[in-house]
Amino acid sequence: MSRHPELLIPASSLEVLKTAVIFGADAVYIGGEAFGLRAKAKNFSLEDMKEGIAFAHAHDVKVYVTANILAHNGDLDGVRTYFEELKEIGPDALIIADPGVFDIAKEVCPEIERHISTQANNTNYGTYNFWYRQGASRVVSARELSLQELKELRAKIPADLEIETFVHGAMCISYSGRCLLSNYFTGRDANQGACTHPCRWKYAVVEETRPGEYMPVYENERGTYIFNSKDLCMIEHIPELIDAGIDSLKIEGRMKTALYVATVARTYRKALDDYQKDPELYRKNMPWYLNQISNCTYRQFTTGFFFGKPDSESQIYDSNTYIKEYTYLGIVGEVKDGLIRIEQRNKFSVGETIEIMKPDGRNVEAKVVRIVNQDGEEQENAPHPKQILFVELSEQADVYDLLRRQEKV
Repeated sequence: MSRHPELLIPASSLEVLKTAVIFGADAVYIGGEAFGLRAKAKNFSLEDMKEGIAFAHAHDVKVYVTANILAHNGDLDGVRTYFEELKEIGPDALIIADPGVFDIAKEVCPEIERHISTQANNTNYGTYNFWYRQGASRVVSARELSLQELKELRAKIPADLEIETFVHGAMCISYSGRCLLSNYFTGRDANQGACTHPCRWKYAVVEETRPGEYMPVYENERGTYIFNSKDLCMIEHIPELIDAGIDSLKIEGRMKTALYVATVARTYRKALDDYQKDPELYRKNMPWYLNQISNCTYRQFTTGFFFGKPDSESQIYDSNTYIKEYTYLGIVGEVKDGLIRIEQRNKFSVGETIEIMKPDGRNVEAKVVRIVNQDGEEQENAPHPKQILFVELSEQADVYDLLRRQEKV
Protein backbone atom coordinates (compact mmCIF):
# COMPACT_ATOMS: atom_id res chain seq x y z
CA MET A 1 0.00 0.00 0.00
CA SER A 2 1.39 3.40 -1.00
CA ARG A 3 1.09 5.91 1.83
CA HIS A 4 1.65 9.66 1.73
CA PRO A 5 3.64 10.02 4.94
CA GLU A 6 3.22 12.63 7.63
CA LEU A 7 6.04 15.15 8.08
CA LEU A 8 6.79 15.32 11.81
CA ILE A 9 8.85 18.30 13.00
CA PRO A 10 10.42 19.04 16.42
CA ALA A 11 9.78 22.21 18.41
CA SER A 12 11.70 23.49 21.43
CA SER A 13 9.47 26.48 22.15
CA LEU A 14 6.20 28.15 21.20
CA GLU A 15 7.97 30.28 18.60
CA VAL A 16 9.55 27.23 16.99
CA LEU A 17 6.24 25.34 17.05
CA LYS A 18 4.55 28.15 15.12
CA THR A 19 7.47 28.20 12.68
CA ALA A 20 7.20 24.44 12.12
CA VAL A 21 3.45 24.73 11.49
CA ILE A 22 3.77 27.60 9.02
CA PHE A 23 6.75 26.09 7.18
CA GLY A 24 5.10 22.79 6.38
CA ALA A 25 4.74 20.35 9.29
CA ASP A 26 1.85 17.89 9.32
CA ALA A 27 2.57 17.27 12.99
CA VAL A 28 4.88 18.70 15.66
CA TYR A 29 6.38 16.97 18.67
CA ILE A 30 7.17 18.90 21.83
CA GLY A 31 8.26 18.32 25.41
CA GLY A 32 6.74 19.59 28.60
CA GLU A 33 8.81 20.71 31.56
CA ALA A 34 9.05 17.14 32.88
CA PHE A 35 9.24 13.49 31.80
CA GLY A 36 10.75 14.06 28.35
CA LEU A 37 14.28 13.26 27.15
CA ARG A 38 15.37 16.83 26.41
CA ALA A 39 15.68 18.39 29.87
CA LYS A 40 18.09 21.03 28.51
CA ALA A 41 15.63 22.19 25.84
CA LYS A 42 13.51 25.25 26.61
CA ASN A 43 10.44 23.02 26.63
CA PHE A 44 6.82 24.06 27.12
CA SER A 45 4.94 25.27 30.15
CA LEU A 46 1.36 24.01 30.26
CA GLU A 47 0.19 27.47 29.23
CA ASP A 48 2.49 27.56 26.19
CA MET A 49 1.50 24.00 25.35
CA LYS A 50 -2.16 24.97 25.40
CA GLU A 51 -1.51 27.94 23.08
CA GLY A 52 0.70 25.86 20.80
CA ILE A 53 -1.85 23.07 20.44
CA ALA A 54 -4.61 25.60 19.69
CA PHE A 55 -2.42 27.27 17.04
CA ALA A 56 -1.47 23.95 15.44
CA HIS A 57 -5.04 22.66 15.41
CA ALA A 58 -6.23 25.90 13.80
CA HIS A 59 -3.85 25.04 10.93
CA ASP A 60 -4.86 21.33 10.83
CA VAL A 61 -1.53 20.26 12.34
CA LYS A 62 -1.25 17.65 15.10
CA VAL A 63 0.82 17.95 18.30
CA TYR A 64 2.50 15.04 20.09
CA VAL A 65 3.94 15.42 23.59
CA THR A 66 7.01 13.43 24.65
CA ALA A 67 6.88 11.61 27.98
CA ASN A 68 9.61 9.13 27.13
CA ILE A 69 11.84 8.94 30.21
CA LEU A 70 12.66 5.53 31.60
CA ALA A 71 10.79 6.13 34.83
CA HIS A 72 11.93 5.28 38.37
CA ASN A 73 9.58 4.64 41.29
CA GLY A 74 9.70 8.27 42.36
CA ASP A 75 8.54 9.46 38.94
CA LEU A 76 5.22 7.64 38.72
CA ASP A 77 3.05 9.85 40.94
CA GLY A 78 4.27 12.91 39.04
CA VAL A 79 3.57 11.21 35.71
CA ARG A 80 -0.02 10.58 36.78
CA THR A 81 -0.51 14.24 37.78
CA TYR A 82 1.11 15.40 34.53
CA PHE A 83 -1.15 13.23 32.39
CA GLU A 84 -4.20 14.53 34.24
CA GLU A 85 -3.10 18.06 33.27
CA LEU A 86 -2.47 17.02 29.66
CA LYS A 87 -5.92 15.48 29.50
CA GLU A 88 -7.36 18.99 29.86
CA ILE A 89 -5.09 20.43 27.14
CA GLY A 90 -5.72 17.69 24.57
CA PRO A 91 -2.58 16.88 22.57
CA ASP A 92 -3.07 14.39 19.75
CA ALA A 93 -0.69 11.78 21.16
CA LEU A 94 1.79 10.99 23.92
CA ILE A 95 5.21 9.55 23.01
CA ILE A 96 6.09 6.97 25.67
CA ALA A 97 8.97 4.51 26.20
CA ASP A 98 8.24 3.00 29.62
CA PRO A 99 5.50 0.33 30.08
CA GLY A 100 4.58 1.71 33.52
CA VAL A 101 4.14 5.20 32.07
CA PHE A 102 2.14 3.68 29.19
CA ASP A 103 -0.28 2.04 31.64
CA ILE A 104 -0.81 5.31 33.50
CA ALA A 105 -1.59 7.12 30.23
CA LYS A 106 -4.00 4.36 29.24
CA GLU A 107 -5.81 4.75 32.56
CA VAL A 108 -5.77 8.54 32.99
CA CYS A 109 -6.27 9.79 29.41
CA PRO A 110 -7.33 6.87 27.20
CA GLU A 111 -8.71 9.27 24.60
CA ILE A 112 -5.17 10.54 23.79
CA GLU A 113 -3.31 8.27 21.37
CA ARG A 114 -0.20 6.53 22.65
CA HIS A 115 2.94 6.32 20.50
CA ILE A 116 5.90 4.16 21.49
CA SER A 117 9.22 6.03 21.56
CA THR A 118 12.37 4.85 19.78
CA GLN A 119 13.84 4.59 23.31
CA ALA A 120 11.82 1.38 23.71
CA ASN A 121 14.15 -0.35 21.19
CA ASN A 122 11.54 -1.32 18.61
CA THR A 123 13.46 -3.55 16.22
CA ASN A 124 11.02 -6.25 15.08
CA TYR A 125 7.41 -6.89 14.07
CA GLY A 126 6.77 -8.92 17.24
CA THR A 127 7.46 -5.83 19.33
CA TYR A 128 5.16 -3.75 17.14
CA ASN A 129 2.36 -6.30 17.47
CA PHE A 130 2.88 -6.46 21.24
CA TRP A 131 2.43 -2.70 21.60
CA TYR A 132 -0.58 -2.77 19.26
CA ARG A 133 -2.28 -5.28 21.57
CA GLN A 134 -1.62 -2.93 24.50
CA GLY A 135 -3.39 -0.11 22.68
CA ALA A 136 -0.59 1.81 20.94
CA SER A 137 -1.54 3.40 17.62
CA ARG A 138 2.04 4.07 16.47
CA VAL A 139 5.54 2.74 17.12
CA VAL A 140 8.74 4.68 16.41
CA SER A 141 11.31 2.39 14.82
CA ALA A 142 14.79 1.91 16.22
CA ARG A 143 17.33 3.77 14.12
CA GLU A 144 19.23 0.52 13.61
CA LEU A 145 16.65 -0.81 11.13
CA SER A 146 17.23 -0.98 7.38
CA LEU A 147 14.59 -0.09 4.80
CA GLN A 148 14.31 -3.78 3.96
CA GLU A 149 13.62 -4.63 7.62
CA LEU A 150 11.01 -1.87 7.80
CA LYS A 151 9.32 -3.17 4.66
CA GLU A 152 9.18 -6.69 6.11
CA LEU A 153 7.90 -5.28 9.39
CA ARG A 154 5.14 -3.34 7.59
CA ALA A 155 3.91 -6.56 5.97
CA LYS A 156 3.59 -8.34 9.34
CA ILE A 157 1.77 -5.73 11.45
CA PRO A 158 -1.84 -4.46 11.29
CA ALA A 159 -2.53 -1.91 8.56
CA ASP A 160 -3.76 0.63 11.13
CA LEU A 161 -0.60 0.43 13.27
CA GLU A 162 1.58 3.32 12.15
CA ILE A 163 5.36 3.29 11.69
CA GLU A 164 7.27 6.45 12.55
CA THR A 165 10.93 6.69 11.52
CA PHE A 166 13.69 9.26 11.97
CA VAL A 167 14.86 10.50 8.55
CA HIS A 168 16.94 13.58 9.37
CA GLY A 169 19.16 14.89 12.15
CA ALA A 170 21.69 13.78 14.75
CA MET A 171 22.38 10.07 15.20
CA CYS A 172 22.98 8.82 18.75
CA ILE A 173 25.95 6.44 18.89
CA SER A 174 24.32 4.17 21.46
CA TYR A 175 21.73 1.49 20.70
CA SER A 176 18.43 3.30 20.13
CA GLY A 177 19.70 6.14 22.28
CA ARG A 178 20.21 4.09 25.47
CA CYS A 179 23.48 5.57 26.64
CA LEU A 180 25.39 5.58 29.94
CA LEU A 181 28.28 7.87 28.94
CA SER A 182 26.69 11.09 30.18
CA ASN A 183 25.78 9.54 33.52
CA TYR A 184 29.25 8.06 33.93
CA PHE A 185 31.19 11.23 33.07
CA THR A 186 28.95 13.96 34.48
CA GLY A 187 26.28 12.33 36.65
CA ARG A 188 23.59 13.52 34.24
CA ASP A 189 21.39 10.67 33.05
CA ALA A 190 20.60 10.59 29.32
CA ASN A 191 17.67 8.27 29.99
CA GLN A 192 16.19 10.81 32.40
CA GLY A 193 16.49 13.66 29.90
CA ALA A 194 19.80 15.25 30.92
CA CYS A 195 22.31 14.08 28.28
CA THR A 196 25.49 16.20 28.03
CA HIS A 197 26.50 14.61 24.67
CA PRO A 198 29.94 13.29 25.66
CA CYS A 199 29.89 11.31 22.39
CA ARG A 200 30.71 14.64 20.71
CA TRP A 201 33.83 15.27 22.81
CA LYS A 202 37.37 14.81 21.49
CA TYR A 203 39.24 11.94 23.14
CA ALA A 204 42.86 10.90 23.73
CA VAL A 205 44.50 8.01 25.58
CA VAL A 206 46.81 8.41 28.59
CA GLU A 207 49.12 5.50 29.47
CA GLU A 208 49.28 4.81 33.23
CA THR A 209 53.06 5.19 33.63
CA ARG A 210 53.17 8.38 31.53
CA PRO A 211 50.63 10.73 33.13
CA GLY A 212 49.97 13.94 31.23
CA GLU A 213 51.17 12.51 27.93
CA TYR A 214 48.16 12.53 25.65
CA MET A 215 48.14 10.13 22.73
CA PRO A 216 45.46 10.80 20.13
CA VAL A 217 43.06 8.00 19.29
CA TYR A 218 43.33 7.50 15.54
CA GLU A 219 40.32 5.56 14.40
CA ASN A 220 41.35 6.52 10.89
CA GLU A 221 43.17 9.38 9.20
CA ARG A 222 40.17 11.70 9.63
CA GLY A 223 40.54 12.29 13.34
CA THR A 224 39.84 11.20 16.88
CA TYR A 225 36.11 11.61 17.33
CA ILE A 226 35.67 7.92 18.15
CA PHE A 227 31.98 8.08 19.10
CA ASN A 228 30.77 10.50 16.45
CA SER A 229 28.34 9.93 13.63
CA LYS A 230 27.46 12.11 10.70
CA ASP A 231 23.94 13.52 10.70
CA LEU A 232 21.18 11.52 9.05
CA CYS A 233 19.70 12.93 5.81
CA MET A 234 17.21 11.03 3.62
CA ILE A 235 16.02 13.87 1.37
CA GLU A 236 17.34 11.94 -1.66
CA HIS A 237 15.44 8.78 -0.72
CA ILE A 238 11.80 9.83 -0.29
CA PRO A 239 10.61 7.14 -2.78
CA GLU A 240 12.31 4.34 -0.82
CA LEU A 241 10.86 5.60 2.49
CA ILE A 242 7.35 5.65 1.03
CA ASP A 243 7.84 2.23 -0.58
CA ALA A 244 8.84 0.80 2.81
CA GLY A 245 5.40 1.75 4.17
CA ILE A 246 6.51 4.40 6.68
CA ASP A 247 3.64 6.56 7.95
CA SER A 248 5.55 9.39 9.60
CA LEU A 249 8.91 10.89 8.60
CA LYS A 250 10.45 12.29 11.77
CA ILE A 251 13.01 15.09 11.94
CA GLU A 252 15.34 15.06 14.96
CA GLY A 253 16.06 18.31 16.76
CA ARG A 254 14.10 19.43 19.83
CA MET A 255 17.12 21.55 20.77
CA LYS A 256 17.27 23.31 17.39
CA THR A 257 16.53 26.91 16.41
CA ALA A 258 13.61 28.28 14.44
CA LEU A 259 15.95 28.76 11.45
CA TYR A 260 16.92 25.09 11.44
CA VAL A 261 13.30 23.96 11.83
CA ALA A 262 12.03 26.30 9.10
CA THR A 263 14.74 25.19 6.67
CA VAL A 264 14.32 21.46 7.20
CA ALA A 265 10.49 21.56 7.36
CA ARG A 266 10.20 23.63 4.19
CA THR A 267 12.64 21.45 2.25
CA TYR A 268 11.10 18.09 3.20
CA ARG A 269 7.59 19.52 2.68
CA LYS A 270 8.40 20.50 -0.88
CA ALA A 271 10.18 17.20 -1.58
CA LEU A 272 7.22 15.17 -0.32
CA ASP A 273 4.67 17.27 -2.18
CA ASP A 274 6.69 17.25 -5.40
CA TYR A 275 7.03 13.48 -5.29
CA GLN A 276 3.32 13.06 -4.62
CA LYS A 277 2.55 15.32 -7.58
CA ASP A 278 5.08 13.79 -9.99
CA PRO A 279 8.17 11.63 -9.25
CA GLU A 280 9.92 13.29 -12.19
CA LEU A 281 9.37 16.73 -10.61
CA TYR A 282 10.94 15.41 -7.39
CA ARG A 283 14.02 14.22 -9.28
CA LYS A 284 14.24 17.47 -11.22
CA ASN A 285 14.13 19.58 -8.05
CA MET A 286 16.75 17.52 -6.17
CA PRO A 287 19.51 20.20 -6.58
CA TRP A 288 17.19 22.73 -4.87
CA TYR A 289 16.47 20.39 -1.94
CA LEU A 290 20.17 19.65 -1.43
CA ASN A 291 21.09 23.31 -1.64
CA GLN A 292 18.40 24.33 0.86
CA ILE A 293 19.11 21.56 3.35
CA SER A 294 22.75 22.65 3.38
CA ASN A 295 21.73 26.17 4.43
CA CYS A 296 21.06 25.27 8.05
CA THR A 297 23.56 24.32 10.72
CA TYR A 298 24.59 20.72 10.13
CA ARG A 299 27.30 18.10 10.26
CA GLN A 300 28.18 16.02 7.22
CA PHE A 301 25.41 13.66 6.13
CA THR A 302 24.85 9.91 6.13
CA THR A 303 21.96 7.56 5.31
CA GLY A 304 22.53 5.75 8.61
CA PHE A 305 21.35 2.14 8.74
CA PHE A 306 18.71 2.41 6.02
CA PHE A 307 20.83 0.68 3.35
CA GLY A 308 22.66 -1.73 5.66
CA LYS A 309 25.08 -1.41 8.55
CA PRO A 310 27.21 1.72 8.12
CA ASP A 311 31.00 1.43 8.07
CA SER A 312 33.51 3.95 9.41
CA GLU A 313 33.45 5.84 6.11
CA SER A 314 29.74 6.57 6.42
CA GLN A 315 29.78 7.39 10.14
CA ILE A 316 32.94 9.31 11.02
CA TYR A 317 33.34 12.83 9.77
CA ASP A 318 36.30 15.17 9.36
CA SER A 319 35.64 17.28 12.44
CA ASN A 320 32.96 17.81 15.06
CA THR A 321 32.40 21.42 13.99
CA TYR A 322 29.04 22.34 12.58
CA ILE A 323 28.90 23.97 9.17
CA LYS A 324 26.98 27.21 9.46
CA GLU A 325 26.02 29.36 6.50
CA TYR A 326 23.14 31.46 7.86
CA THR A 327 22.42 33.41 11.04
CA TYR A 328 18.88 33.65 12.37
CA LEU A 329 17.67 37.24 12.89
CA GLY A 330 14.02 36.85 13.85
CA ILE A 331 10.47 36.01 12.75
CA VAL A 332 8.00 38.59 11.46
CA GLY A 333 5.31 38.94 14.12
CA GLU A 334 3.32 41.81 12.64
CA VAL A 335 3.30 44.12 9.61
CA LYS A 336 2.01 47.66 10.07
CA ASP A 337 2.58 50.99 8.31
CA GLY A 338 5.44 49.59 6.24
CA LEU A 339 7.30 48.24 9.29
CA ILE A 340 7.68 44.66 10.40
CA ARG A 341 7.76 43.77 14.09
CA ILE A 342 10.36 41.22 15.21
CA GLU A 343 11.94 40.00 18.41
CA GLN A 344 15.54 40.29 17.27
CA ARG A 345 17.84 37.29 17.84
CA ASN A 346 21.21 38.30 16.35
CA LYS A 347 22.86 41.56 15.40
CA PHE A 348 22.09 43.28 12.10
CA SER A 349 22.47 46.85 10.85
CA VAL A 350 20.85 49.48 8.64
CA GLY A 351 22.18 49.21 5.09
CA GLU A 352 23.04 45.52 5.11
CA THR A 353 21.41 42.94 2.89
CA ILE A 354 19.54 40.09 4.55
CA GLU A 355 17.16 37.38 3.30
CA ILE A 356 13.43 36.98 3.81
CA MET A 357 12.78 33.23 4.02
CA LYS A 358 9.21 32.48 2.95
CA PRO A 359 7.22 29.30 3.68
CA ASP A 360 6.48 28.79 -0.05
CA GLY A 361 10.16 28.18 -0.82
CA ARG A 362 11.23 31.66 -1.94
CA ASN A 363 14.26 33.42 -0.46
CA VAL A 364 14.03 37.17 -1.09
CA GLU A 365 17.04 39.45 -0.67
CA ALA A 366 16.18 42.72 1.08
CA LYS A 367 18.07 45.75 2.32
CA VAL A 368 17.53 46.96 5.90
CA VAL A 369 16.24 50.53 5.39
CA ARG A 370 15.35 51.52 8.96
CA ILE A 371 15.41 50.10 12.49
CA VAL A 372 13.09 51.62 15.12
CA ASN A 373 12.98 50.57 18.76
CA GLN A 374 9.92 50.35 21.03
CA ASP A 375 10.39 53.97 22.11
CA GLY A 376 10.09 55.13 18.50
CA GLU A 377 13.80 55.96 18.29
CA GLU A 378 15.74 55.08 15.17
CA GLN A 379 18.97 53.13 15.62
CA GLU A 380 21.74 52.13 13.23
CA ASN A 381 22.00 48.53 14.36
CA ALA A 382 20.37 45.92 16.57
CA PRO A 383 23.03 44.57 18.92
CA HIS A 384 20.90 43.18 21.76
CA PRO A 385 19.11 39.82 21.41
CA LYS A 386 15.42 39.69 22.41
CA GLN A 387 14.93 43.41 21.67
CA ILE A 388 11.54 44.22 20.10
CA LEU A 389 12.19 46.16 16.90
CA PHE A 390 10.23 47.64 14.03
CA VAL A 391 12.12 47.30 10.77
CA GLU A 392 11.62 48.72 7.29
CA LEU A 393 12.90 46.49 4.49
CA SER A 394 13.26 47.19 0.78
CA GLU A 395 11.10 44.13 -0.02
CA GLN A 396 7.77 42.95 1.35
CA ALA A 397 7.81 40.59 4.31
CA ASP A 398 4.72 38.88 5.71
CA VAL A 399 3.75 37.57 9.13
CA TYR A 400 5.69 34.39 9.97
CA ASP A 401 8.38 35.02 7.35
CA LEU A 402 11.80 34.34 8.81
CA LEU A 403 14.73 36.74 8.52
CA ARG A 404 18.28 35.44 8.17
CA ARG A 405 21.73 36.66 7.10
CA GLN A 406 24.12 34.66 4.95
CA GLU A 407 27.60 34.32 6.45
CA LYS A 408 30.88 34.04 4.60
CA VAL A 409 32.19 30.48 4.92
